[in-house]
Amino acid sequence: MSMVRFDQVTKRYSKSKDALSDVSFELQHGEFAFLTGHSGAGKSTLLKLMMLMERPSKGEVFVDGELLNRMKPSRVPFLRRKVGVVFQNHQLLFDRSVYDNVALPLLIAGYSPSEVPRRVRAALDSVGLLGFEKRNPIELSGGEQQRVGIARAVVNKPQLLLADEPTGNLDPELSEEIMNLFLRFQQVGVTVLIATHDIALIERMGHRRLILDHGTLFDKGAGSDKNAGPDKGDANGH
Repeated sequence: MSMVRFDQVTKRYSKSKDALSDVSFELQHGEFAFLTGHSGAGKSTLLKLMMLMERPSKGEVFVDGELLNRMKPSRVPFLRRKVGVVFQNHQLLFDRSVYDNVALPLLIAGYSPSEVPRRVRAALDSVGLLGFEKRNPIELSGGEQQRVGIARAVVNKPQLLLADEPTGNLDPELSEEIMNLFLRFQQVGVTVLIATHDIALIERMGHRRLILDHGTLFDKGAGSDKNAGPDKGDANGH
């Protein structure tokens, strides 16, 4: 059973345009893949369907064998425990400490107060920020803030980790560090899907690439097979 499966998924926001058109693919448990494409290609829509922030107009979306299309609202929190999300702009709360930012998903999910400190410290340790608990995120560098965002995303020990342009504001060296963190999570069995424009980084890492072009998906597999679909607009960040 795959971790993620899209079966002929279409998402239509208006009569004239499909954000996604007849998209089918699978991600296996523990797989690492990139999602790329021009601005407006449908990357964010695809990620939102996995988080149940959107529902498909046609087709079926499965996460860990569970059909999301007709999932009852009462089941959504259980789905979201399985899915960690990392954003480009961190979405950290600057009126709270690093500890409080990372603890937030646990409090929302109803973990016992005795379990929260241990999980928060383990998450911060996994991204190299143990000892930063009392700091305010605003005091941290961009790379450190992104690490706090990753710690918050993995504090629930999700089975699926989604990242939307996680290195968009970082220099190449920091980008490499952040990608290596994602690889470490994949190595312990987490399925990782990263949406990014950074083609040089993608080609250097050599993992499977899912390319969206005006809502249509092309699957390049691992490496950089140039004949498997369009790269229009990727290299210049559009």
